[in-house]
Amino acid sequence: MITYEDRGVSAGKQDVKAAIKAVDPGIFPGAFCKAVPDVLGGSPDHCFLLHADGAGTKAALAYMHYRRHKDASIFHGIAQDSMVMNLDDLACVGAAGPFALSNTIGRNAKLVPGEVIEAVITGYEMLAEKLKGHGIEIYGCGGETADVGDLVRTIIVDSVMAVRMERDAFIDCSRVEGGQEIVGLASSGRAVYEDAYNSGVGSNGFTALRHEILAGKYCEEFPETFAPEIAGLAYNGKWDIDDGLPGTEMTVGEALLSPTRTYAPVLRDIISRHRESISAIFHNTGGGQTKCLTFGRDIRYVKDNLFPAPPIFAFVKEQTGLPEREMYRVFNMGHRVEIVCKPGVSSAIVDIAGRFGVEARIVGHTEHRRGGVSLDIVSPAGCVRYERNG
Repeated sequence: MITYEDRGVSAGKQDVKAAIKAVDPGIFPGAFCKAVPDVLGGSPDHCFLLHADGAGTKAALAYMHYRRHKDASIFHGIAQDSMVMNLDDLACVGAAGPFALSNTIGRNAKLVPGEVIEAVITGYEMLAEKLKGHGIEIYGCGGETADVGDLVRTIIVDSVMAVRMERDAFIDCSRVEGGQEIVGLASSGRAVYEDAYNSGVGSNGFTALRHEILAGKYCEEFPETFAPEIAGLAYNGKWDIDDGLPGTEMTVGEALLSPTRTYAPVLRDIISRHRESISAIFHNTGGGQTKCLTFGRDIRYVKDNLFPAPPIFAFVKEQTGLPEREMYRVFNMGHRVEIVCKPGVSSAIVDIAGRFGVEARIVGHTEHRRGGVSLDIVSPAGCVRYERNG
């Protein structure tokens, strides 16, 4: 079996965690996002957060789609991917804005023309304008476009987001409690603020998705979209980006390039009503369903009522034969945000999400345990257990 690490990617990023072990963890050590003192206003009652992330190798797939169809608007979604990876992480600690955004685009100018850059920048502005109508204020602060063909094979779309918030409003998931329920917010479907059906794929796991699903012909057609070091592991599938995705009205390319859903409007409403009943919110990006393992002490997470896998993930499982253990740690598998809360408010959270067109359900619960953090994912296929090391 080919693992994520075989292609030079780590779902758990253990080496990165080791590298930052001695770095000041901020005001709330072990929280989902690092917070520092209010460096802008100097208020002891506030904190400041600066978050960086991006669309990852999903941008390489958008490049392939663009070269095939000559439609730069596909990069609107890549801008959304980049923004949401920052926005929703910050929303998980209770930040409600206003947010400041800056973007960084690194491109190979020989292959990526100006119309693509324009589409990325327009994509940021489009999403910010749409979210403004749902109470999320995002102010664009410019950015940097670097022509770095010696370093970047196609294009990288990254961004940085900043926000100032009250310390008392901060949700510190390092203190996640046992005896609570876990409510998952679906990653697929169509929210009221989305223009089309969302496959739920998000922005993670694309090194695996591209190379496990897409056909070997892409090695010759788009050699610039993968590292020479993984030549034997590149594009091992059999599908074309324009093939229909079974069980949907989308092509494989459309499903894989479905823009990452933001939950910011939903979380803003949930937190404003039920802040005191929430002990943690997790954004299941890198690490997929195992993201929660990073947080808390003496906690056992049990997920025994997951959403049925959306068609894109069922398709990946069928085509690749990846075992459940690998699927859960790489992909979100159906819900990308989970809220750990007192049992009495779970139904209210489900109702709020539903009003936004986002399906929600109780996917599991937390338990106290002695020593360490563990996760059990229970499905008809059995139980998969994960333990946190350290």
